[in-house]
Amino acid sequence: IKAVEKALTEKRLIFLSTQVEMNEETPSPESIYRVGTVAMVMRMRKLSDGRVKILVQGISKARISRFDSTFPYFDVQIQKISDQCSASPEDTKSLMMSCRKKLEEVIALGKVLSPDILLVLDEVQEPGRLADLIASNLSLEIPDSQGVLETIDSYKRLELVDEVLNKEIELLKAQGNSPSKNMGKENLTKAQREYYLREQMRAIKNELGEGDPKADEISEIRKRIESANMPEKVNAEVLKQLQRFEKMHPDSSESSMVRNYLDWMADLPWAVESSDDINLDEAKAILDADHYSLDKAKDRILEFLAVRALNKNLTKGPILCFSGPPGVGKTSLGKSIAKAMGRKYQRIALGGVKDEAEIRGHRRTYVGALPGKIIQAIKASGTKNPVIVLDEIDKLGSDFRGDPSAAMLEVLDPEQNFAFKDNYINAEFDLSKVLFIATANVTQNIPPALRDRMELIQIPGYTQNDKLIIAENHLVERQLHQTGLTSDQVVFKKSGLNTLISEYTREAGLRNLEREIGSVCRKVARQIVTNETLSLPLTVEKDFVYKVMGPPRFIKEPRLTENAVGIVTGLAWTQAGGEILYVEAMAMNGSGNLVLTGQLGDVMKESARAAMSYAKAHCNELGISESWFKKHDVHVHLPAGAIPKDGPSAGVTLATALISLMTKTPVNANLAMTGEMTLTGRVLPVGGIREKALAALNNGIHKVIIPVSNQKDLSDIPAEFQEKLHFILVENIDEVLQVAFNTEKKPISRQKPMAA
Repeated sequence: IKAVEKALTEKRLIFLSTQVEMNEETPSPESIYRVGTVAMVMRMRKLSDGRVKILVQGISKARISRFDSTFPYFDVQIQKISDQCSASPEDTKSLMMSCRKKLEEVIALGKVLSPDILLVLDEVQEPGRLADLIASNLSLEIPDSQGVLETIDSYKRLELVDEVLNKEIELLKAQGNSPSKNMGKENLTKAQREYYLREQMRAIKNELGEGDPKADEISEIRKRIESANMPEKVNAEVLKQLQRFEKMHPDSSESSMVRNYLDWMADLPWAVESSDDINLDEAKAILDADHYSLDKAKDRILEFLAVRALNKNLTKGPILCFSGPPGVGKTSLGKSIAKAMGRKYQRIALGGVKDEAEIRGHRRTYVGALPGKIIQAIKASGTKNPVIVLDEIDKLGSDFRGDPSAAMLEVLDPEQNFAFKDNYINAEFDLSKVLFIATANVTQNIPPALRDRMELIQIPGYTQNDKLIIAENHLVERQLHQTGLTSDQVVFKKSGLNTLISEYTREAGLRNLEREIGSVCRKVARQIVTNETLSLPLTVEKDFVYKVMGPPRFIKEPRLTENAVGIVTGLAWTQAGGEILYVEAMAMNGSGNLVLTGQLGDVMKESARAAMSYAKAHCNELGISESWFKKHDVHVHLPAGAIPKDGPSAGVTLATALISLMTKTPVNANLAMTGEMTLTGRVLPVGGIREKALAALNNGIHKVIIPVSNQKDLSDIPAEFQEKLHFILVENIDEVLQVAFNTEKKPISRQKPMAA
């Protein structure tokens, strides 16, 4: 077994030879025949009793020239043996024809051989190869088999096989006349007599149905097939394969393949179905316990469960796809849904899957064929209606082996998946009762046809306040348990957690935050173990975090403290949440050129040019001299030049900075703004209002300009934060400038923000 494992890790080559005495438990080099076969291990299967079953392909004959080691397996040097032929081509051809005819006679007399052997032999033109094939299909004693193997002259080897065939014919004819009288003939070898008796015993046992392991195995498989309650067409096909299996030799490779197929078909839950136990109050409690915030996603899940509770026979339903940045709880939402419904849960990782066969299964003709991931998940769940999470569906690939996203179309389409056909089982399986939930980081990477079959639910990143609450209620407790600490030994304060959140992590999810909390716990554990006089509990505050974690990895952008000309506070959305972003504008002697720096994307560059054009077009209204543009160049810069910046939400910020510079009017330092601007000065709506507003609040800014069209998004902001923020809803750039320059003639009248 160790030799096989070693071969599989290298070139899969192994040397096969026979013991002189088969009963010797620990053979020495002297008790092993020197001539054997170089073979390649094609497949290995471990059995339940510790043995292994391997399929090998012979490559060439060889002789052991030296034993290099005998532990933990035999390691030998070998010399390849090539066939020689001492006879003329005519004699060789005549002997080959004789051997073929005698083998046909052996089969005609009732010898049980592989039905394909004659077809194979018709294609063989080398005498040595013919001799080897015939000898390998006859039951010879080991010394006789070894004698054939060690005969290098192919003609002489064929003569040996010819003699064996003559004796086999005599044996079979004797059995046909009077087996009891002719069994003792001198020209019949002991091995031939034993073989005859063995075959007779097997035939008797098969007739009586007693003691034959294969008969017991087939009976057990038949019972499993009957209890599986398969559809009629599927059951007929499986019984047909079972009949084939009964006629096969148990050691043939095809027998193993058919047995695996029968096992899969009998184990699939064709009629096993778990009943939905939906209680909306319990479901809400489960979702709230497992996930903080994510209100929109949880509301959609509860709506989905309510429909299922009203219509228990519903088979067609939406395929939910949770999309959002890593670490926000997309996959665990699927697990919570399964728990709330009382169904089995399975997860399929689709990241990096490029082979269509991994979804639709391999055809059984391939070595090592298996069903696809969908059928594997169904079998693992044990029911035909589990909750299956298709994780990272946006990372499906495609290459010369096919397009797995195309195969997923059939899986996720309610009009087709009631008759999903896996290539391995080659039968229709009903997937209509399976609840599929997909997850994705970027929905744009999902092919349009596949995206059309799913209902997208956006899961935003967590705000700093969300992370603080989750850390206090879940992450700290989990990390204390994992490091063996208790709340009597270490206490995390809000200041310490806020420091970890804002200065040591920058992410939308929670994975890095949990790692940092775990890092603090490990450092505390080390102090407790190495210092017995340490006073407990240790308090994790801001200064303690700096002490054990070192300097902050991320430094928060300092807010403006004084009104300044040409500097405006903008708001940006990132996957890690909202951030403030300063826009700086400076004038210099020139001829009206516009210079943009700070790694701006195409959209932001166009916004800057549009703002410049607006200022030129409305210079009289804004109080800017027309000659100003002829005498000055303008440089617009966004700090943190190493970070790429792009997006359609900086138009009003860029325009305010440029007009502030040209009119030499200071901009309110306690003001942040977001919105896109058209050439005519209209302010267009933007996304990420919730994240941007909370970013302003976290930086001590309480006055925020947003487009009037974004009023609806204020309902996403928690009520306690809305009270601390003053939102100014604007329709055009003139209103923005009035607020930014503190020149409001009268308060801008807008409808009050919607309540959270």
